[in-house]
Amino acid sequence: MQLRGKTALVTGASAGIGRAIAIALAAEGVRLALVGRRADALSEVASVIQADGGPTATIIIQDALAPDAAQLIADQALAALGTVEILVNNAGGSRPFKLHTDEAVWEEAITLNFTRHRQLTDRLIDQMMGNGWGRVINITGKSEPDGINGAFCAKAAIHSWAKGLSREVGKQGVTVNCIPPGRILSDQILRNYTPEYRAWQSEHEIPMGRYGEPEELAALVVFLASPRAQYITGAVIPVDGGLRRYQF
Repeated sequence: MQLRGKTALVTGASAGIGRAIAIALAAEGVRLALVGRRADALSEVASVIQADGGPTATIIIQDALAPDAAQLIADQALAALGTVEILVNNAGGSRPFKLHTDEAVWEEAITLNFTRHRQLTDRLIDQMMGNGWGRVINITGKSEPDGINGAFCAKAAIHSWAKGLSREVGKQGVTVNCIPPGRILSDQILRNYTPEYRAWQSEHEIPMGRYGEPEELAALVVFLASPRAQYITGAVIPVDGGLRRYQF
């Protein structure tokens, strides 16, 4: 995919989708900075990459909710890699809200799922534009809320922000895209949905008849990160096995 020697920063890289993205990019020869809260899990990902013959990965331990998280992550990634050409904003989390939810809970959801992505991108976008090449790929979420959920609202904000950003930076060789996952197997999915529900949903709601694997989403990330996707920007591309019913 013409990515050998490129550099990438992947947040939420310790498990699930983020882990699969990191391993897939490394398999293409990309030098990585892996961000997460769990040092042991990130070390395991780095070990897998190295065992597969990939470049040595940089590990950045950081809680995204810390007020200065974006600056700390950007500084460490640039110090280790020299430049960040590919940014994958993957960190996030979702939980249902009550009708009346405390402001602190709303603030946490918006910070984790939107504000930190925007801030981290803001700290890295100038050097992408200066180099005439860059990729910002946001792992987001569905646009069919089943109820009140702070993460859903934050993901919708990312879609709007990313579209606007794509129009500002396209002429400098930077693309900005979003990938909303469907039911992609991860620790969170396995924790939140019983085997019985997963079987029912696979049969009745997902045209492909199954939940997806993290590697299937990672394959799209690799393509969007590559020079071959240079004319794709401002897009929202679901990886959901056909689960969502909206047309666009």
